[in-house]
Amino acid sequence: MSPSQKLQRLALDDIDLRLLGMLSANARQTNQSLAEALGLAPSTCLARIKGLKRAGIIKRFTIEVDTEMMGMPLQALVSVRLRPGARHLMNAFGQELRDLPEIKQFFVLGGADDFVLHIVAENTDHIRQFVIDHLSSNPAVAGTQTNLVFEHGRCSTSGL
Repeated sequence: MSPSQKLQRLALDDIDLRLLGMLSANARQTNQSLAEALGLAPSTCLARIKGLKRAGIIKRFTIEVDTEMMGMPLQALVSVRLRPGARHLMNAFGQELRDLPEIKQFFVLGGADDFVLHIVAENTDHIRQFVIDHLSSNPAVAGTQTNLVFEHGRCSTSGL
């Protein structure tokens, strides 16, 4: 099902989409400021937010951490290929990844690679050591490819 078919099935109107975009950009906005920007009564705006939460469209409100300010200015995307005989270990490998502080997020893939890891690090030596300690040394891993991130941006519809 395409994204546009899902939107139609969920019956989101333009106001819902604008509201989701505004909350994606800044989830800490007050209901009053959201209502004013959308031309709604505050009670109507709050009812829409509650409805989107109830429907499972809004899963949670979260923060974005500036990892550079925390001493981790370097980002990389690491593609990981598991050994053909180790595919049954995908769930366990994914669970191990959740506990590593360098990993901002990871994706399980279909295709040539099995995972892509978005990691943060102090420097290139930190990335190298991470790959050696947590990936290359893992018997389930067949290979990795590391790409440095020069710039990371979010789209205005990133919450949709």
